[in-house]
Amino acid sequence: MFNLIRNWREKRRLQALPVTPAQWESATADWHVMRRYQGEARERLRELSLRFLLRKRFEAGGGLMVTDAMQLRIATMAAVPILELGLDWYDGWYSIILYPAEFVPTQEYEDDFGVVHRDRHPLSGEAWLQGPVILSWNDVMAADPDAAYNVVIHELAHKLDMLSDGPNGSPPLHRGMDPEAWTRAFTDAWEDLEARVEEEAPLPLDPYALGNPGEFFSVASETFFESPRRIRDAWPDLYEQLRLFYRQDPAAA
Repeated sequence: MFNLIRNWREKRRLQALPVTPAQWESATADWHVMRRYQGEARERLRELSLRFLLRKRFEAGGGLMVTDAMQLRIATMAAVPILELGLDWYDGWYSIILYPAEFVPTQEYEDDFGVVHRDRHPLSGEAWLQGPVILSWNDVMAADPDAAYNVVIHELAHKLDMLSDGPNGSPPLHRGMDPEAWTRAFTDAWEDLEARVEEEAPLPLDPYALGNPGEFFSVASETFFESPRRIRDAWPDLYEQLRLFYRQDPAAA
């Protein structure tokens, strides 16, 4: 019942949203992924991205002036992975903080001896458990099929992953999906990527994926949408699991 009421209210608010179809098209006109979505799918993507704007709040960091076009671009990139899942998969968090370039948070951790350390490393994006998504605008604009890079999809994949016991590389799987097949496909791809790095062979994924299972899922997800044939050709079983999870087949488009 709550979802029905929320959807009804959102439809009314969408009608009053001052965003024309031309403005939406312009915001992502140079993003190659948009070529895959035509007709009815494109219209659903447009509506989903606008509903994303209704549910999420954009905040500026580092003195950046956040424009409507920036918000539309990020909202559309965020909507692509959940086009066949629904916006409720992004429930539980509300803010996107946008910096002009890489940002440098202070992170604390305690070592095995109880000593607390503080690290400062530049980041292009960050997703907090039950907290905001933080993005660098320069990196949002750097989405690139050749590098299979998309910081928005990467960080939003972390949010999907966090829906099941934290970012562990295993988001909630749909009914009918086999958890063992999921684990096997990701493990085989992980081990093959490790071997390719060791052999200095061509890499289907950025080796950053080997940081932990959560990073592997996020890097695989951004590659799945930016350069899907790289995964399909290298690891068909991994591609199939991502296809089943996202309910999309971008390599066939």
